[in-house]
Amino acid sequence: MEQVEKATVTAGLRGANWDPALMRRPYKVVPWSLQTADGQKTLGFLFTASGNEKTVVSIMHPREMSVTHYLVPAVLDAGCACWVQGPRSIGNDLRLEHELALLDVAAGMQHLRELGYRDIVLLGNSGGGALYAFYNQQSRMAPAERLTQTPAGRPTGLAEAAMPCADGFILVSPHPGQGAILLNSLDPSVVDENDPMAVDASLDPFSPDNGYDPVTRTARYTPGFAERYRVAQRLRAQRLDEKARSLIQQKLEARRRLKGDAPSFADRRVAAHAPIFQIWRTDADLRAWDISIDPSDRKAGSLWGNDPFVSNWGSVAFGRIVTPESWLSTWSGLSTRASFEKCAESIVAPTLLLEYTGDQCAFPRDLEAIFNGLGARDKTRVRVRGNHHGMALQRDEPSGREVAGRHIVDWLNARFPAN
Repeated sequence: MEQVEKATVTAGLRGANWDPALMRRPYKVVPWSLQTADGQKTLGFLFTASGNEKTVVSIMHPREMSVTHYLVPAVLDAGCACWVQGPRSIGNDLRLEHELALLDVAAGMQHLRELGYRDIVLLGNSGGGALYAFYNQQSRMAPAERLTQTPAGRPTGLAEAAMPCADGFILVSPHPGQGAILLNSLDPSVVDENDPMAVDASLDPFSPDNGYDPVTRTARYTPGFAERYRVAQRLRAQRLDEKARSLIQQKLEARRRLKGDAPSFADRRVAAHAPIFQIWRTDADLRAWDISIDPSDRKAGSLWGNDPFVSNWGSVAFGRIVTPESWLSTWSGLSTRASFEKCAESIVAPTLLLEYTGDQCAFPRDLEAIFNGLGARDKTRVRVRGNHHGMALQRDEPSGREVAGRHIVDWLNARFPAN
């Protein structure tokens, strides 16, 4: 483990993304470069105020690095240190396999234990929630019982990794998992995966004939349409799974032939090829446009905006470009293991779930299922007005981030006191 540099930063200086007024004391941030059990690198930043903190709160997302996460000030206010970690491939989830991302989490956890912290609390925000739930499930197993392969058949190395267990969990606007949200967001009216413009009109969620109003950018879908739509979404996910497994099988068969007496150049090419494919039209969750489905304080639209013709057919959206391996491990709602449905029961440590009532990504029934599925006896669910990122829903009300921060301070002080 390599300490890159040491820096003392005064609140509000050096371009911090949080509101400087929330950083009520000077703090120190130390960047660390860590090596994972499989020889990769992951980067983390340790924030401290007193330097004598006994508890550290860890924040991580499988695809992003948010050094100045908006909840860092609240964690420091609670008398805890805060560890913000990035995955091995920050901002590039093309090859993200969650089983291997657990090795990144493990490197951070081991580092924090070696630094001597008494308690480690995992703060899973958005996609970080399912990542930490998956890590928790595997960390609580005996090494020999952990997953040995990814859904694509790649060895995980989890049995050989040190995976310290967490002492508490804070879940902030957690969605069910990246595969789960994509399964609900797949546009099932896709006729041909190689033709983004081909549409089955009977399943088109953005057709006025099916309940969408292009003027107001809202919808009212009938129960019958919604049911047919959900069935078709699963069928499309199954087809994508089959495509991914077929590409992997072609490579494996070519590699087997290379071991024969007369390997061909064609086999060499296929064996070395790392296929990448596009998945178009992945912003079509009916709940985003018809807010009468699982009502909440949210506005119509998705995380990507309120014009589905831009987000659904555009170049930026969930799971737009994938490998067969990353599709099966991360984005397939049918094959991924990184979901609260599969992992929530393993969370038995004290847990705080903070729900933003205007969330456009984690919906009320999703959060109800996550909370009910938690194995912890000491679990608390708090609703806070705000959107998925904790921003205020109206100009005349406080930011959901500030309110959530106060709940986190109170919860940490009650369960992980500074002394």
